[in-house]
Amino acid sequence: MIREKSIVRQVSLAAMLIALGVILAPMLWFPFLTTKAYPGQHAINVLAGVLLGPLWAAFIAFCIGVIRMGLGIGTIYSMPGGIPGGVVVGIFYYLFKKFKIKYPEIAAFTEPIGTVIIGGTLALFLVAPLIGDVRLIGIPLLIFWTGWAISSIPGCIMGFVLVEALKLAGITRETFRE
Repeated sequence: MIREKSIVRQVSLAAMLIALGVILAPMLWFPFLTTKAYPGQHAINVLAGVLLGPLWAAFIAFCIGVIRMGLGIGTIYSMPGGIPGGVVVGIFYYLFKKFKIKYPEIAAFTEPIGTVIIGGTLALFLVAPLIGDVRLIGIPLLIFWTGWAISSIPGCIMGFVLVEALKLAGITRETFRE
């Protein structure tokens, strides 16, 4: 019975984060080359990674990306851009908790590692050539990373602030595991 309640809570939170990610998308975004940058997605990645874990964060980012593409407000770059960010946050949060780091919520600031370094590299060297996006082929990696960091860094800061506010309200990862 207890396990069933935690699964219902996790699925409910995942659904709310997916809805929030889709709703925020047209409100807060900017174009960067042939991609679209969504700082709200990075905040959602932080919330998902901290509150639910890396697998849930990947699932949530994937769903948001698919829905945004289906609505015509997203691009294929949401997959390498969104998924690694949430996964990295979830892994670091887990590790920080395991090694008893006093403030594991600082895992929020690892989101750019996943989004910018891992996701940006995959997008530029794997996705762009696969889909034939010639406008990105030949762009220096550092320029591409910079553009994605302009979205990811403010997003992870927003996510950190939200995680801290939820923590003050008594809502933590353990809330969804009970």
